Amino acid sequence: MTNLAPGLLERLKAAVGPKGWIAEPDAMAPYLNEYRDLYHGRAALVLRPATTAEVAAVVKICAEGGIRIVPQGGNTGLVGGGVPFEGGDEVVISLSRLNRVRAIDLQNDTITVEAGVVLAAVQAAADEHTRLFPLRIGSEGSCQIGGNLSTNAGGTAVLHYGNARELVLGLEVVLADGSVWDGLRGLRKDNTGYDLKQLFIGAEGTLGIITAAVLKLFPKPGDVQVGFVAVRDVPAAVELLGLAQAESGGRVTSFELMPRLAIDFVRRHIPDTVDPLPTRYNWHVLIELSGGRADGGLRRTLENVLGLGLEKGLIVDGVIAESEAQAAALWKLRDSVSEAQKPEGGSIKHDISVPVSRIAEFIARASTAVEAMIPGVRPLAFGHLGDGNIHFNPCQPEGADKQAFLDRWEPVSHMVHDLAVELGGSISAEHGLGRLKRDEITRYKSPLEIDLMRRIKAVLDPKGLMNPGKVI
Repeated sequence: MTNLAPGLLERLKAAVGPKGWIAEPDAMAPYLNEYRDLYHGRAALVLRPATTAEVAAVVKICAEGGIRIVPQGGNTGLVGGGVPFEGGDEVVISLSRLNRVRAIDLQNDTITVEAGVVLAAVQAAADEHTRLFPLRIGSEGSCQIGGNLSTNAGGTAVLHYGNARELVLGLEVVLADGSVWDGLRGLRKDNTGYDLKQLFIGAEGTLGIITAAVLKLFPKPGDVQVGFVAVRDVPAAVELLGLAQAESGGRVTSFELMPRLAIDFVRRHIPDTVDPLPTRYNWHVLIELSGGRADGGLRRTLENVLGLGLEKGLIVDGVIAESEAQAAALWKLRDSVSEAQKPEGGSIKHDISVPVSRIAEFIARASTAVEAMIPGVRPLAFGHLGDGNIHFNPCQPEGADKQAFLDRWEPVSHMVHDLAVELGGSISAEHGLGRLKRDEITRYKSPLEIDLMRRIKAVLDPKGLMNPGKVI
């Protein structure tokens, strides 16, 4: 049931047409539950507008009627930012039907897409024109570009290409009053005042709804080389990163850290995966170099990097993929870590960043601290070492009670976040704040920073209807 006036609901339904709304509880369910099952909401209606004009019409009705709005992409977020609260008086606006590629400009190296285009489809459209759209994340087969931009998604290629916000040239946004800002400009230089698009990237739908974007394209690399190595320890992995960057001239696309525990989880729970090395080691790195022509130049570079790493005692073993299939198998190990954690029981997840130079210290200190807090806990630290982003996910002790373990979430997270900030880092590197870290962030940002965020929110969304209760 909902507290919203029937007349308002009928106006919303009329604005999107018979194919553009869902009211039946079972059909609404996929839009109301968060990927990790931390949050289960209710909504008065799920709306699926098919055009920017329909989004604007819906938002205008909501503004007039004081109806709170939850914008949603592919609903693959990890902090509860894309699901409604439990009251049932919000409407979900899914952007999934805004799924057109509007234009590709090869001379300008840009692609203009609507918010509901699935990330993998953006990648495929670029590939059809021998271009690369480099945003790569595990959920790319179901997440949507509007959600990627609203959360400033990161992924495995940030080291070379940057976060989502660095891949955007222009936006189209429906504002909180239903007006539409057309900022779809494909300019790399536009020094005419405030860069308005950056307000909406990473805002998680709290300032407006992204409906389309102009994205940067890059030359498709002709030479991609992938290696998987066992390193002496985490400090050695950090030193190897510097060596790889120097020897390759900055051609390192990805540099992903994986501990033994991650590989064991993947091998145990993900079919068709293999351990690439014959001996068990504690720490591993997946390295990808890319660029240039398919002439074997980067193969020789990667071989040189691994050879120097062995000479310096940084690497203890390693392999280089001999084919695209072998490279895909190596990447499957890394991409499956999150999925492989689920069957192991509860895990207290963190998405922190610190300067690359402090990663080894963070992992060592955080692991020691959580082991002291919860005897038998299995610390799992993995992820994007190349850009300083580590997913630190303590997993429940084997045989322990899952809920009793998850009840320790708050003190464990405070410890992890305190340490990350002490080392000059952030409590959210790429997942955002959503509901999960909305209150936590006030412990780390200064009162002035929080006040500035609230002032921006008040100007752009004076009625507080855009994804309320998220971020701030």
